[in-house]
Amino acid sequence: MHKYEEIEKSIIKKYRKDIWCNFTKAVREYKLINNHDKIAVCISGGKDSFLLAKCIDELSRHGKVNFEVVYIVMNPGYNKKNTSQIIKNAKILNIPIAMFEAPIFDYVTSLNEGSPCYMCARMRRGYLYSMAQELGCNKIALGHHFNDVIETTLLSMLYGSEIKTMMPKLHSKNFNNMQLIRPLYFVREKSIISWQKSNNLTFLNCACKYTQDSKHDSKLSKRNEMKKLISHMKEINKNVDINIFRSLENINLDAVLGYKHHEKKHNFLDEYDK
Repeated sequence: MHKYEEIEKSIIKKYRKDIWCNFTKAVREYKLINNHDKIAVCISGGKDSFLLAKCIDELSRHGKVNFEVVYIVMNPGYNKKNTSQIIKNAKILNIPIAMFEAPIFDYVTSLNEGSPCYMCARMRRGYLYSMAQELGCNKIALGHHFNDVIETTLLSMLYGSEIKTMMPKLHSKNFNNMQLIRPLYFVREKSIISWQKSNNLTFLNCACKYTQDSKHDSKLSKRNEMKKLISHMKEINKNVDINIFRSLENINLDAVLGYKHHEKKHNFLDEYDK
């Protein structure tokens, strides 16, 4: 049995409950993949996107939905070592990647901003949409997982002064007839880490020039701050993360001061005396 076959088997067997079933649950509940879709799976080189690639590969070969898939890797300026690592992992996992260049790192590091991560993320998304569209795709798939959703929700509340989250799918505002999907929406990060370690795989973490060339410490990032906060709250209430998630499905508009819909703000006083 080849290494990639062992890895595929681990997803279906050993991690069936924690990974595979949660993956297919998101695909099913949020209607992420439909017949005749052509999906560009976007691989960054990290554990999440490579796991996503294997899950979608398995679904494309053995699932009931008839769809096409391509696996794209945008090289925003990785050094040779990291580029080689991505290519090596793609071969190990038997994922036929198509890599293209995008000079993002050089641009964002020249901005001389405190943290260029936001601009980098926006530019990466644009390049990925553009390449996917060139390849005739109607969707791009990203490897964001359950923990990303919870952390994003808290970041929005504590630093953005609004309640919003990372959605399981989105229509692109800038690319016609393109959607973004997140099939790992229900998969927890600890399950992905366990799968990685179980198969003795080594993936990239953050390979950008900013973290390599500056004194920036990723451990001090706002997202890492949210990880620590959630971890602390779970010591008191083990269900705090899933409760945060479920609260986003149970917003009571009769008991909020205001909300925004289609960029229009609404206040509870608008309907108070009616």
